[in-house]
Amino acid sequence: MSTARFHFAAAALTDRGCKRPSNEDAFGFSVEHGVFLVCDGMGGAAAGEIASSVAVDEVLNLVSDHAGNPAKPLEQVLEEAIRAANAAIYSGAQKDEQLSGMGTTLVGLAVEESRILVFNVGDSRCYRLRNSRLEQISLDHSLVEEQVRMGRMSHTEALRSPIRNVITRALGTQTSVTPDLFELDVEVGDLFLLCSDGLTGEVPDRQIESLLAADLPLEELCARLVDAAKKAGGHDNVTCLLVRAEGESVAE
Repeated sequence: MSTARFHFAAAALTDRGCKRPSNEDAFGFSVEHGVFLVCDGMGGAAAGEIASSVAVDEVLNLVSDHAGNPAKPLEQVLEEAIRAANAAIYSGAQKDEQLSGMGTTLVGLAVEESRILVFNVGDSRCYRLRNSRLEQISLDHSLVEEQVRMGRMSHTEALRSPIRNVITRALGTQTSVTPDLFELDVEVGDLFLLCSDGLTGEVPDRQIESLLAADLPLEELCARLVDAAKKAGGHDNVTCLLVRAEGESVAE
């Protein structure tokens, strides 16, 4: 009998796109500690950039500090880190009038042995490519996607809706926030994509699937995704973070 011993490889790329004057997206990851994050900030002036950077730093540091600590379940570590990030952003906005209303989405992935925990707040997404098939793991916290899930709007109508960018949950805009958590099994070869809506708003899932299926280094795949978003209009900042499960079978 044999089992897989996993290790992970990652690469990321962010770009301000073709229309925005600055980049309010942020990403961060630690392969060593098994945590990977993408955030898409919002707010006037530089507020969005601050919110996304604070969220990445808070969650990355707190999860990394608790990595491998068996005394506390990973789910609890993630929830505490997200609450801390929310509090830091909200507090910063309360103290500085120029930062009022700032917030950020968050999508992340945490690794614990042979399982993955995906977590998100807002409409930045996590996908998994397995056996050349792309599957969206996270659920958007957006007004139109919630209407789609309730059967009140079609996917086509959602893509064309003038309110498609309205999100219903974000870090830092309220005193508390509840993330979604998804637990997944892992297989060697699984490829996870964390991305801001600057990618998914421009590039359809079928094209993302085709681009990710190419046998290329992760850095090149990131570059191709960003390039596709920019060629489609690049109306928003775009960030892609790829995480590949690698490993080998070992005898027990």
